[in-house]
Amino acid sequence: MKTIKRLFELRYQAKLSQRQVAKALGCGRTTIQRYERIASKKGLTDFSLINSLSEQELLCRLGLGGDFRFLSTPLRKDKLLPDWSEIYRELSKKHVTLALLWSEYKEDNPEGYQYSQFCEHYKRWRQKLSVSLRQEHKAGEKAFVDYAGSTIDIIDSETGEVRAAQIFVGVLGVSSYTYVETTWSQSLPDWLMSHRRMFEFFSGVPQILVPDNLLSGITKPDRYEATVNRSYQDLSEHYETCVIPARVRKPKDKAKAEAGVLLASRWILAALRNKTFCSLEELNEAIQVLLEKLNNKKMRHFKKSRRELFEAIDQPALGSLRSKPYIFSEWKAARVNIDYHIIFDDHFYSVPYQLTKQEVQLRATSQTVEIFHKSTRVASHRRSSRKGGFTTDPSHRPLSHQAHLEWPPERIIKWAKSKGDNTGLFIQHLINTKAHPEQGYRSALGVIRLADKYGNVRLNQACGNAIAIASISYQTVKNMLKNGMEKVAPPSKNKTTKQQDFFTSNENVRGKECYH
Repeated sequence: MKTIKRLFELRYQAKLSQRQVAKALGCGRTTIQRYERIASKKGLTDFSLINSLSEQELLCRLGLGGDFRFLSTPLRKDKLLPDWSEIYRELSKKHVTLALLWSEYKEDNPEGYQYSQFCEHYKRWRQKLSVSLRQEHKAGEKAFVDYAGSTIDIIDSETGEVRAAQIFVGVLGVSSYTYVETTWSQSLPDWLMSHRRMFEFFSGVPQILVPDNLLSGITKPDRYEATVNRSYQDLSEHYETCVIPARVRKPKDKAKAEAGVLLASRWILAALRNKTFCSLEELNEAIQVLLEKLNNKKMRHFKKSRRELFEAIDQPALGSLRSKPYIFSEWKAARVNIDYHIIFDDHFYSVPYQLTKQEVQLRATSQTVEIFHKSTRVASHRRSSRKGGFTTDPSHRPLSHQAHLEWPPERIIKWAKSKGDNTGLFIQHLINTKAHPEQGYRSALGVIRLADKYGNVRLNQACGNAIAIASISYQTVKNMLKNGMEKVAPPSKNKTTKQQDFFTSNENVRGKECYH
């Protein structure tokens, strides 16, 4: 209280500058500014008024309650101090508080510091740590993941082609235990499978994943509610963890990852700078050797290695791995056509015909294609690589192949005839060439809708030409209309005969004996 009154006395009565007062009282200028600002708001700018107030009255007027720790004072160092790095590690454990650790300290050191000085010493020790280490982390709670900005070149030994490999880094919050690997890209499959290998390296799963706003993982960045990629969400659900991305342009949210990238660059990439690699596998093997050294290296502030801290703190708190590893899956929205099929990777897969014209969600792995409607799986197929092919479950098809009563083949053919006789005949041939009529619906609708762009007359002419040359496909009609070839008459039988006669009778034409 005397120090505070002395502050106001020197400022308001002696009219000294803030710098002079700070020097006289042994505190910072910001401290002087703080109390002047408080006093100004409370209307206490007259020292005679301040001096007339009792201690309690002045505290009440300033709105400081019972907080007597106003000005920073030097801490005494004549008493035994605990190992602050050990205090820091203990605080990362569940339910452990500074008050509990102080009480244990006092039991062993009855003449030791009181709670306020204990906290102040710890606070000053923490301020000496780097920004990433000062964040409060709980054991096994968070893993920070990101790609390094730099890459490593890999040279193809056969072609000499140089290709850049991307560097994935994952760091646990408390122990800073680090995982590093390289992949060919930052694409969604590589991103997710790097997570799977990281969990296997940790032999466990953290409660929270903190990525940057990489497009592979975060579909829509937002400070308050970012949209996580559906496949990334799948991975988090499989391993029973969750994704909380760092805020946009807030690097401190992922400071551990930034520090991990820096360490990987200094202790791994720099060490490999003069080496040549011919494959991704060879590069990752070299990285694992250096990564082992990095994790076993003693940290200056904690006097322990990342591995020691990991085994003591993070590892016991990690969630267990699933018995079946995650399999990459790709999600896509699709609308069911009137042929009750959806298209994925240029192949057609059936769904129950009742879902015609409705939107569904498709989940594809390397082996299967699953289709969901309102979060319920309605179809599952073995994935096919046959372009333009159909995979149809018979149970999805209505009786007698008259799938949708609103769209029997006769209705589509009748609609096509309204565009012209040749169009109607073409559609009839198109549907009849399919194993099941519904498989021709999509192409038939495509042909009919060409009339919207090119008109009924041109479409009818193009369909007639396509029939004449026996090329019953949507692409044939489309190409004719696009290139204006529907007006060119197809070659007739008589013309063909005359051409054949010309080639066989003309004296300038060489005979077959010239081609021995």
